[in-house]
Amino acid sequence: MSRLARALPLLFPLWLAACAGLDLDQASVPLTSAAPASEYADMSPNQRREHERLVASYGGAYNDPELKALIQQVVERLVAASERPDLKYRVTVLNSPAINAFALPDGSLYVTRGLLSLANDTSELSSVLAHEMAHVIARHATIREDQVKQAVLVSRVISDVVNDPDLGALAMQKSRRTLASFSRGQELEADAIGVGIAARAGFDPYGASRFLTDMGRFGDLKSAAFSGSSSTTPDMDFLSSHPATPERISIAIANARQYANGAPQGDGERDRNAYFSAIDGMVYGDDPKEGFVRGRKFFHPKLGFTFTAPEGFSLENTSQAVLGATQSGREALRLDAVRVAPDQSLAQYLSSGWVEGVEINTVETLTVNGFTASTAIARGDQWSFRMFAIRFGSDVYRLIFAARELTPELDKQFRAAADTFRRVSSGEAETVKPLRVRIVTAGLGDNVEKMAARMQVPDRPTERFLILNGLDASAKLKYGEKVKIIAE
Repeated sequence: MSRLARALPLLFPLWLAACAGLDLDQASVPLTSAAPASEYADMSPNQRREHERLVASYGGAYNDPELKALIQQVVERLVAASERPDLKYRVTVLNSPAINAFALPDGSLYVTRGLLSLANDTSELSSVLAHEMAHVIARHATIREDQVKQAVLVSRVISDVVNDPDLGALAMQKSRRTLASFSRGQELEADAIGVGIAARAGFDPYGASRFLTDMGRFGDLKSAAFSGSSSTTPDMDFLSSHPATPERISIAIANARQYANGAPQGDGERDRNAYFSAIDGMVYGDDPKEGFVRGRKFFHPKLGFTFTAPEGFSLENTSQAVLGATQSGREALRLDAVRVAPDQSLAQYLSSGWVEGVEINTVETLTVNGFTASTAIARGDQWSFRMFAIRFGSDVYRLIFAARELTPELDKQFRAAADTFRRVSSGEAETVKPLRVRIVTAGLGDNVEKMAARMQVPDRPTERFLILNGLDASAKLKYGEKVKIIAE
């Protein structure tokens, strides 16, 4: 929960927000600031503001000189082999567990450490970077930027000329959804250009198809915890905008064969050892400085609080909020923070209209582990909500539980979970260690099951181990083989 964004009507998945008229478009609390960008002195003021906004929204920059040096070397090789060797690219590693990479028209390249943890060699890394460079070369990002400007103009015409602000806002909202990702044709074009660039740079052209396959497997695993949701979680941008469909993987393989003389395997560089050396020790998952999930517990050492979800919930820490859902999808939760005027009581805040359907007779004032709080029930056509507002320092934390059927027993569980919201001591915060990517060597007698047992992950350790290492279920580990595990 590094930053709580404005103007994002996301409560759990987007479908839930519409059920009871919840309005989450309020001034929210910025929890991080952008990292210094002195190395981007050649940027214009507008470019720097956009860069700082992007970096802040992804938890800041991840500083690892060895890792950045490897990425920069790959980029330089790709640029030299591209159709536009005159272009210059700046690389920023984002401190986010999300699987994402993107490029701006000015040549700024961004890749998250979450994506880097999923790749297994330099050719897979090159496939992602070349794909994003291809968007710049083909001017996809510039075209989309022009389309956004046109959409803004259309919305202003509707608002000002037709004199209908609501209709103008609706037109802009629809336009932004349409322009949120590149078109299918643009993605496939970037795939084809990217494979060509990577192959000419000397990398294995099949890196793209391998990475797409693993990304699809990871997406399936990720969505399994939220199987009742009708949309992915907000931070899964690359997975949602770059779907690893069988058709796309087949096209990537066909593209690779053109550069491998039809052979099913390429002879270009993969250099798994160099890549593994660069990511060894990289933070995996949530960074404790920005809050993290361990099982059902959310812990934020920097802000100084913790919270434990009810039994059966899976949690996801996003840049907007902490989201949770049960496997059935019939229960969900959201934890975020807002600013509430000190002279407004929390009972008044819950009744102030940001959520429709509040049952006034259920509003009550209480304390949660010494903090002033208020709670109420709201009901919609399909969902019922047990809401809590807890004043913690200068902020108010909103803990919202949703259920298809809010039974007395379920309501009791929600109340018990709210009671776990508490302050953490400085000593408690100092003991928190992040999970990291650890590169280990298989010894005699080691197999997938033994390695998976060393994974400090909440669930499905064997499946996660296989996906992270690009292995299938029948894989046999070789003596001396290096593999990734997740551990402190």
